[in-house]
Amino acid sequence: MDLVLRKYDGRPHRRVTGRLLGEDEFGTWIGTPRGTTVRFSYGLRRISWTGSDSVRLIPRDRWWLAMFSAEPSRSEIYCDVSTPARRTGPREFTVIDLDIDLIRFRADGRVVIDDEDEFAEHRVHFGYPDDVVAGATGAAAELHAALTGGAEPFAGHYRGWLARVGRPARRWSPFR
Repeated sequence: MDLVLRKYDGRPHRRVTGRLLGEDEFGTWIGTPRGTTVRFSYGLRRISWTGSDSVRLIPRDRWWLAMFSAEPSRSEIYCDVSTPARRTGPREFTVIDLDIDLIRFRADGRVVIDDEDEFAEHRVHFGYPDDVVAGATGAAAELHAALTGGAEPFAGHYRGWLARVGRPARRWSPFR
């Protein structure tokens, strides 16, 4: 399953391929084991590899994505504020990354909002319409409240999905 992030002008930003784990009331869960390739479309770094097992949540009709990481990652949860995900292929979701990120750190549970300055710059540069600004700022506020207030799936629900990341996919067998 591919997760494609683009910038507002349509240019590629980041792509990660993971294994579809399943769906529940929160959305679609994609596993990305340690060593998963992440392709970037900017800067000097074009390819990177994940440093820990992670599970990514693609919620339905929400203005964000979430990544929940196992140790040794310093961040427990990393959220990208984005447009709601669209299915753009049988094994592909695409979003527009709207710059704002929220991070909850493992060591102390601290939550930070990152790249609000980049959002402000891009809001002017790309001419984000009012509905995009409202969606992004509303999502940032929603995420901050959920990450600091113990709301699911951020309180612990994700741990069951994260535990599945390192397991091989189950295959059907007539001998089970």
